Amino acid sequence: MTRRRRGKSVNGWIVIDKPAGLTSTRVVGRVRRALDAKKAGHGGTLDPLATGLLPIALGEATKTVAYVMEGKKAYRFTLRWGQATSTDDAEGEVIEEGNRRPDAAEIEEVLPGYLGVIDQVPPTYSAVKIAGRRAYDLARTEADFELGPRRVLIERLELVSLDDADHATFEVRCGKGAYMRSLARDIGRSLDSPAHIVVLRRTAVGPFSERDAISLESLDALGHSAAASEHLLPVEAALDDIPALDLTETEANCLRRGQAVSFMARAHRERVRDLTSGATICAMSAGRPVALARFEGGGIRPVRVLNL
Repeated sequence: MTRRRRGKSVNGWIVIDKPAGLTSTRVVGRVRRALDAKKAGHGGTLDPLATGLLPIALGEATKTVAYVMEGKKAYRFTLRWGQATSTDDAEGEVIEEGNRRPDAAEIEEVLPGYLGVIDQVPPTYSAVKIAGRRAYDLARTEADFELGPRRVLIERLELVSLDDADHATFEVRCGKGAYMRSLARDIGRSLDSPAHIVVLRRTAVGPFSERDAISLESLDALGHSAAASEHLLPVEAALDDIPALDLTETEANCLRRGQAVSFMARAHRERVRDLTSGATICAMSAGRPVALARFEGGGIRPVRVLNL
């Protein structure tokens, strides 16, 4: 006998300002309980040490998670000079020490080398899979393995402040898959000073910023009330960078049934003249999203139907 999943059908995004010390999975569980939601998932893992934005997708919004994870992210982190750790953050064991402390001019000189598309080796304690197993699981068993470099985009990297002789704070804007722990580690190596992250905060994820966020404590306090629902963002909030196409109700119903909609007729060509073949679009009807669809062959085909 199949067990029915408990909870209500809640659809949309809620952006949590994650506190330090919690895993992303635990945050998802607390949000589900707070909103009594049937289905939830997150839009990009944050380390337990980190604070900041963790977008939570509820219900039909889980079908748009991939678009948030592909979006740019922004971070603010503080690193400590003079110590490298096994995890590249303050939770690991110190594995190397050094006495050198770079000044602002030296730091500024090496930062351009980390801008653009770069090769970056993920931390040993990371979620990267090796032969089907997570790197952090292998590291905990002291298995012998090596992680190869991956291409990542660092769009912006700025020194914000030298807080004291041992600490410096940076701000970063980057693409998918970039590890701030690796960036801090590598900056330290470039300056001949072992380094690791002691403070990490994510300040933006895709279309979401700190102004969208609510703390877990505030959400728990609101409970299942209408006030909690006021913090729920619409499903399409995750799709700001995707072109929208308005459909008639008849066209929308075709997509809902999994059928393609053609715009080959001359009367309809103007509606899609700005779309390129292969483009993903958000099909809308009466102000509500109907489906994520692909434009090809002069028409659109549903990729993910949104049951709203």
